[in-house]
Amino acid sequence: MHLVGVRVEMPTNSPIVLLREAEGQHRVLPIFIGPVEATAIAFAQNGVVTARPLTHDLLRDLLVALGVGVERIVITELRDRTFYAEIEMTTNGTGYKVSSRPSDAIALAARLGTPIFADEAVLEEAAVTMSDDDEEEEDDEVERFRAFLDDVNPEDFAS
Repeated sequence: MHLVGVRVEMPTNSPIVLLREAEGQHRVLPIFIGPVEATAIAFAQNGVVTARPLTHDLLRDLLVALGVGVERIVITELRDRTFYAEIEMTTNGTGYKVSSRPSDAIALAARLGTPIFADEAVLEEAAVTMSDDDEEEEDDEVERFRAFLDDVNPEDFAS
């Protein structure tokens, strides 16, 4: 899957991350995510560096320091309208799979350049085929979200 980016779904103003098949039908998998995770993904895509590491930056730095390779992210399941993912890692020749929210796994993948995959069953159930007009509209939405990011600071999301 290719990480297209994040957009804000109207009229609910709910952020969505969009993944597109790199091959085949080029279906798009939209996953609703939280605003903090949307910002984290967009920051990574745009190369935004914060004064202090955000959570996903910290996780990346810990994995790198410990010599853990993140091999791939897989969107594994859609159950009761909730997506599930796994982070597949290796260290010292041993493989590990860790359950994750897709938004966190994608935010990590965006920082590491890790490939993202989705199980075919998930794509069959939730992916959509987009026309060229839809893709242009999607690009406009992504640009509007990027403009929003130019004016937002991580501190705006502090609890």
